[in-house]
Amino acid sequence: QVQLIESGGGLVQAGGSLRLSCAASGRLFSTYVMNWFRQAPGKDREFVARISENGGRTSYADSVKGRFTISRDNAKNTVYLQMNNLKPEDTALYSCAAGPRWSLPSDYWGQGTQVTISS
Repeated sequence: QVQLIESGGGLVQAGGSLRLSCAASGRLFSTYVMNWFRQAPGKDREFVARISENGGRTSYADSVKGRFTISRDNAKNTVYLQMNNLKPEDTALYSCAAGPRWSLPSDYWGQGTQVTISS
């Protein structure tokens, strides 16, 4: 089983940057596709970014493309989300998730880390 713990959230002014981390337990981290999702109060959960097992393929939501970068370090069992030029609409609870295939639902979820962007 995989356990995921997010960190790095906080309060940042618009235009600022933040780097989120998601640390995974276990030795099978490199076999999982890793995802970032976010959910703001009163809104549906939204896909943010996805990265393949070896980091060779990435995908981003249009709303964050060009501003966010997903990466992973399999030696450290960690996936990252670098967020630049943050906007108030980026405010949400950000969660990481692990799945077995590129196009399949995630099997494991972290508890999330709160990101709040002030205008």
